[in-house]
Amino acid sequence: MNLPERSAQVVARTFEQWENTLALAALIAMAFLPCVEAITRVMGVPGVPGSTVIVQHMTLWIGFLGAIIAARESRLLSLTKPVEIETDERKGFSYWFARSVAVTVSLILAYASFILVKTESEYPRDILPGIPVWVVEVIMPLGFFLIAMEMLRTSKKEPVFRALLIAIPIVIGAIGLGETLQTPVVLWAGVIAVILSLAFGAPIFIGLGGLAVLFFWHDGVPIAAVPAEMYRIVVSPTLPTIPLFTLAGYILAEGGASKRLVEVFQHWFGWIPGGTPVMITLLCGFFTTLTGGSGVTILALGGLLLPMLISEKYPREFSVGLITVSGSLGLLFPPSLPAIIYGVTAGVPINKIFLAGIVPGFFLVAMVAAWGVRQGLISKVPRRPFRPAEAFQAFWKAKWEAFIPVFILIGIFGGFTTLVEVAALTVVYVLVVEVFVYRDVKLNDLPKVIVDCATLVGGVLIILGVAMGFTSYLVDAQVPLLALDWVRENIQSKYVFLLALNVLLLIVGCLMDIFSAIIVVVPLIKPMGAHFGIDPVHMAVIFIANLELGYLTPPVGMNLFLSAYRFNRSMPEVYKATLPFFIILLLAVLAITYIPALSLALL
Repeated sequence: MNLPERSAQVVARTFEQWENTLALAALIAMAFLPCVEAITRVMGVPGVPGSTVIVQHMTLWIGFLGAIIAARESRLLSLTKPVEIETDERKGFSYWFARSVAVTVSLILAYASFILVKTESEYPRDILPGIPVWVVEVIMPLGFFLIAMEMLRTSKKEPVFRALLIAIPIVIGAIGLGETLQTPVVLWAGVIAVILSLAFGAPIFIGLGGLAVLFFWHDGVPIAAVPAEMYRIVVSPTLPTIPLFTLAGYILAEGGASKRLVEVFQHWFGWIPGGTPVMITLLCGFFTTLTGGSGVTILALGGLLLPMLISEKYPREFSVGLITVSGSLGLLFPPSLPAIIYGVTAGVPINKIFLAGIVPGFFLVAMVAAWGVRQGLISKVPRRPFRPAEAFQAFWKAKWEAFIPVFILIGIFGGFTTLVEVAALTVVYVLVVEVFVYRDVKLNDLPKVIVDCATLVGGVLIILGVAMGFTSYLVDAQVPLLALDWVRENIQSKYVFLLALNVLLLIVGCLMDIFSAIIVVVPLIKPMGAHFGIDPVHMAVIFIANLELGYLTPPVGMNLFLSAYRFNRSMPEVYKATLPFFIILLLAVLAITYIPALSLALL
C-alpha cells in the first residue's frame, strides 16, 4: 500500500470515529434531557433551559449523522435492496448508473442546503439566546456532501469509474444551475433517470429528493425549499420519539429479552393448539411496536424463532410465512412510529391514534394467531401442559420487560409526561433493566448498539425530510385539490372510495416504505376523507393497517425481501409461504376499513 492510500485510510478512519462519537453523544443527550425535564417538573424545580428545543434540533443532527454512517456501510434504505442487506453486486451498467445519480442528487441537495444556511445567516433568527438557526442547519449541507463522498469512496476502485462518478454530478449540476432544466425534455429526462436509478438500487431518499429538486427547478422555485421543508418536519416537537423508541427496541433486542419473553408466552399459551405460533405472533408484534421497523424484528428474531417452529414439526413453509407476517404486526400499538408520523403530518392528535389502534391491532394479531391454532390442530403438535407455578415463575423472571407496554401506556395516557419524555424514560428504563438488572448488555456493547440504532434512524429520517420537500411541491402544484376535484366528479359512494383507497394503499405500501408513504400520500387523501365524512382518526388506522399489509404485497413488499434474505429462501418460496397469511390479513384490513367501530370504540 502506497503513502497516498495509507493517508486516505487514516482520514477515513478519523471521520468514521468522529461520526460515531457525535451520533453516540447526540442520542445519549436526547435520552437524558427529557428525563431531566420530567423529573424537575415533578419536583417543582427549574429544568434545563430550552431542553425541548435542543432535543428537537438534535433529531436533525442524529438524522444526518445516522444517514452518513448508513451511506458508509451501504445500508441506506432502497426499494430493491432493503435496509441492513449488504450486497456486492457492484458491477455493470445498473450499479454505475444508480450510484452516479445518487452522488449527483446528494451534491445538489448539499448545494440547496448551503443556499438555505446562507440565507438564514443573512437574516439570522435564534432558536435559543445566542444560538442562531443557521448554526444548527450547517449539518444539512455537510451531511449531504459527506453522504456523496461516502458513495464515491465505497464505489469501484477503477480510476475511469470514479472519474465518471465525479464528472457526471459536475456536468448535471452545471446544466441544472442554468436555465436549461426549464425545458420539458430535460426535465422528463431527469425524472426518468431518477426513477431508473431507484429501480437499479439507489436509496429511496435519492428518488424523492431528486424529483423534488427537478420539479422545483423547472418551476423556477428556489431549490432551498427542499431542505427548508426537511428542517421543518425533522425538528417538529414529537419526532424525537422516533430515535428514542427505536433505541429502546435495539437495546432490548441486544439483550436476552426475546428469550425470556419466549418462555413467558410458551408457558402461558403452550397449552392451546398452535401455542408456539400464537407466542411468536405476540412476541413479534411486541418487538415491532418498540423498534418501529418490521424488518428489524425479522432479522433480529428470525434465527431464534424458525428453529423453534421446525423442532416442533411445523412445516417450514408455514414457519417462514408466520415469522414474515408477524414481523409486520404491531405498527398500530403504542408507541407506533408510523402513528406518530401520521399524526404530525395530518394534524391528528397522536394519543387518539394510539387509542384507536389498540382494538384493530389486536384484531390483526388474533387473525394471524387463529391461523396458527389451525396449523397446530392439523399438524397435531404436542401441547405443553399449563402449570400455573411454572407460568408465574417465567413471568416473574421477565417481569421488568413484560412491564414495558404498561409503562409506556401509563406515560402516554396518564397525562404525567409528554410523548418525548415517555420515549426518553423508556430508554433509561430499558437501559437499567438490560445493563444492571439482567446484565445481558455490557456497557462496552452500548456504543455499537447506539450507532446501529443511529444508522437505521438516519436512513428513516432522511427519507422523511426529502419526502416532505416532495410533498411541498405537490401542495404548491395544487395536486391534492386537483385529486379531490377528480374524486368528487367520479366517485359518489363513500364505500367505493374506501375500496379504491384500499387498492391504492396496497400498491403504495409495496412500492414505498411506510414513513415516506405517510409524508407523500397523506396530504393527498386527507381532504378526500373529509369530503366523504370519514373520521380522521379512523382514516389514520385505515392508512397504517393498509401499509402494514403492503409490506407483504408481492412482488416487492419489503418484508418479502427481508425474509428471503434472513431464511435463505427464493422469492417465489416466500410468496407461497406468505400467501395464506396475506389473504387473512387482507380480510382483516377490509373489516377495519368498513367497520369504524373497531377503531373508534375506545375514543
